[in-house]
Amino acid sequence: MTDNQTEEAIRKPETGFAGLSEIDQAIRENRLMEYRIKKSWADPWARSLTIAVLVVIAAGFSYLAGASFGLW
Repeated sequence: MTDNQTEEAIRKPETGFAGLSEIDQAIRENRLMEYRIKKSWADPWARSLTIAVLVVIAAGFSYLAGASFGLW
């Protein structure tokens, strides 16, 4: 890439659609999954659901690990 092409890729659009330009930039930089995770973590309900699911998975893993070691 030349310097001109690099500057065009980095430059932000002048439109008033900040959210859409942020998604467009995320797609361009191939970091769409990171964008989705950050946006969902910012939502309190999604954050609570994520924590609850991780706790359930950890509890299930702990139960299975304890059972395999003969703890119960």
